[in-house]
Amino acid sequence: MNDDAFSNQVSPGDAPICVLGLGHIGLPTALGLAELGRRVIGADDDAAKVRLIRAGEPNFYEPGLTELLVKHLKSGRFEPLEDVAAAVRAGSIIFICVGTPQKANGQADLGQVEAVAQVVARNLNGYKLLIEKSTVPAITAQWLKRTIVRYSSGKPQPGDEPAHSSSAPAFDVASNPEFLREGKALEDFFHPNRVVCGVESDRAREILTKLYAPLNCPIVVTNTSTAELIKHAANAFLSMKISFINMVSDLCEKVGADVGAVARGIGLDNRIGPQFLDAGIGYGGYCFPKDLRAFIHLAEEHGVDFSLLQEVEHINQNRVERFVAKVRQALWNLGGKPLGLLGLAFKAGTDDIREAVSLKVIEALREEGCILRLYDPQAMPLTQRLIPPTDKIIYCTSPYEVAQGAHALLLLTEWEEFRGLDLARLRNLMEVPVLVDGRNLFDPDTIRQAGFEYFSMGRPDTKSAGLHSTPAQTK
Repeated sequence: MNDDAFSNQVSPGDAPICVLGLGHIGLPTALGLAELGRRVIGADDDAAKVRLIRAGEPNFYEPGLTELLVKHLKSGRFEPLEDVAAAVRAGSIIFICVGTPQKANGQADLGQVEAVAQVVARNLNGYKLLIEKSTVPAITAQWLKRTIVRYSSGKPQPGDEPAHSSSAPAFDVASNPEFLREGKALEDFFHPNRVVCGVESDRAREILTKLYAPLNCPIVVTNTSTAELIKHAANAFLSMKISFINMVSDLCEKVGADVGAVARGIGLDNRIGPQFLDAGIGYGGYCFPKDLRAFIHLAEEHGVDFSLLQEVEHINQNRVERFVAKVRQALWNLGGKPLGLLGLAFKAGTDDIREAVSLKVIEALREEGCILRLYDPQAMPLTQRLIPPTDKIIYCTSPYEVAQGAHALLLLTEWEEFRGLDLARLRNLMEVPVLVDGRNLFDPDTIRQAGFEYFSMGRPDTKSAGLHSTPAQTK
């Protein structure tokens, strides 16, 4: 389909909204806007992805997404296109939802963002509001403005300030960072605790506040650099809470305290709150690790001391080593032993394995010579592409198949279905009934009463003599 089907002789309120990039952020955003009653063109230059979406099949798992996609393909309020330029020409409100991957030095790679800006510049056919939805470092909006001026018909001379060219249609750049959690993206879109809008003009402010008015939530309006910084600061703070409670959990193990009770005790303080105080094997995924490093890099570029966040990252990186040490504590020697791994996605509710802690655990256990039996409700296809099956990497169809002959089960992702497993059946299938819980999903007393030796993170382990390592052994 081409943009001829959409009239450009309409106001910004009537023209379709354009969402560029149909990944984990772009597709939920596009469908959320369609659900709010807007016409939306979703564009992506990945033809295979667009074909899948056009057939009603997202190329990733997100609860409720398939149903909403099918609904709005039928309603006509959502149209997926491969032609990004045509989508830009058709729309007047344009969301940038492309990837901002990490460079080797931690800096955000904004190549895809610049490429989108160039497409917009070359297809200005009326007023456009270009909105950053992707997570980008502060002052990216200023670069977007400069890029659009540079590549539009009114080309500035080197050194010119990024002002609107008199020979090119007017445009604005805004920052509207996303706060969509994978596994809860649609819930977060429709029930946000706030919407952040960084704008530089009254026109952009009016368009964005009107767009989000149906959500009935606080709208924080600021300038673009502040909005960009809010997103990175929020993710860095949440990462810090996770690393903080994991640091505390290590001390809990040494002094015989229960990190779950500690987290509850401090989380009931409304200055702290209970969210992101679940001890375990650390955070992963596409956002937190990447955004934290990009924030640190931005601070270094401007001579600001972010050593606090460098330690947050250091603590998180050490979680896999501590978890594998706990597996050794439970089993002694690991070489040649079959182990069952429950969970591969970086968190429950998604099939995303980008920077998943599970992959690092698999790598460490492969080096120990273990035979690994793997299961995840959603992430197995992606994991198999990355780690093909072998005689020592066995993909299973259920948690019970994983348990067959295993010397231990290792819980790596907190899928709710694991909480309801038949413990007696699992125990009978296993060679040795040991459960190492990297997410503290299970109640210790329940697991022990079912006949398991149970090891978790920051909570008292099985009280069997000789099973606990000395501080020197656990480093």
